[in-house]
Amino acid sequence: MTTIPSNIAKDRYWKGVIHLFSNNWKLKTLFTTKYFDLENGIIETAALKRAASKWSQSEKFMLYLAIHLYTNDEKIDLSNMDYLDDQNRKLVMEAITYRYF
Repeated sequence: MTTIPSNIAKDRYWKGVIHLFSNNWKLKTLFTTKYFDLENGIIETAALKRAASKWSQSEKFMLYLAIHLYTNDEKIDLSNMDYLDDQNRKLVMEAITYRYF
């Protein structure tokens, strides 16, 4: 991904998304201009979901959480955090903190 505009990097709806997509290896593969228009503040959520359709439950959880942090549209079952390893659980907690605290 290219440079993140400062207005996006500081926005509470974007901070958690950027954190997850920058630090999770699977999400990082989709952090491209095909799915993100950072200049205009747009995420192609439907295209991301299609791209991740064959991912594991834990990988999809990470994606759906990122979408939720941005749009509030995706319902999230936090009990699915049980499927995450320690590193990804830490990333999730940090992303939630960036968005809500």
